Amino acid sequence: MKTFTFDEAQSLLPVLDSLLKRAIEGKQSAELAENRLQELIRRIYISGGMKVDVAAVARDRFEMEEHLKQVKETVAEIDAIGVQVKDLDTGLLDFPFRLDDEVVLLCWRMGEPAIEHWHTVESGFQGRQPVDDRFRRRSGSGFSSGPSTRPN
Repeated sequence: MKTFTFDEAQSLLPVLDSLLKRAIEGKQSAELAENRLQELIRRIYISGGMKVDVAAVARDRFEMEEHLKQVKETVAEIDAIGVQVKDLDTGLLDFPFRLDDEVVLLCWRMGEPAIEHWHTVESGFQGRQPVDDRFRRRSGSGFSSGPSTRPN
């Protein structure tokens, strides 16, 4: 598992914010297309049948699938960086961080100006605590494990 220094995690926020926005917009668009399809199914059921624009239904289904594909690819891109997507709806991300002999998670939610919280793997979001000097001290120390993702 890749771990990040505090500065590495912080420097990724603009890119991650952009990726999260793309994923959230794709998810919302997919949900709109799905809602249109579900509404059509409801109307067909209530009316006992009706003439359906098959091409329009196919377009909605294709649109929904394309948006879902975009969401999956974007989440996979974030995951490939080594960042964990915890809640796409709120834009909640975790960055593994080595604190002494334990891996903890730096916790950031879209809209927050910076990484200001952390929690243990077990405690999750409810266990968020403010970042303190122990985290900033380690910045730039290259305290990452696993293969480097930095270009040579």
